[in-house]
Amino acid sequence: MIARIWHGYTKPEHADAYEATLKPELLPGIGKIPGYKSGMVLRRQLGDEVEFITIMVWESIEALQAVAGAKYEAAIIPEDRLKYLSRYDTQSAHYEIRSLQGLTKLAQ
Repeated sequence: MIARIWHGYTKPEHADAYEATLKPELLPGIGKIPGYKSGMVLRRQLGDEVEFITIMVWESIEALQAVAGAKYEAAIIPEDRLKYLSRYDTQSAHYEIRSLQGLTKLAQ
């Protein structure tokens, strides 16, 4: 399995509104895409901004590439969310998941 990790940052006054756009799904309809397993949103205050980290779990890099194409590392940010972000990664990082202690639903 593959974890796709991305960072975005908002001003504190935009954090709640931005977070609301991430729920219940990271991207509309993502749960129906073959190979997509799960997603997670992390949030923390970081100085004068709020950091968000999204982690999307995919069955394989091939499953991700089937959806995102050859430029699968490029960040995918829906247009309506850009207004909340003060800065963000233009690329996502991808890691092989080597262990999932306590996260058994992801392994199914």
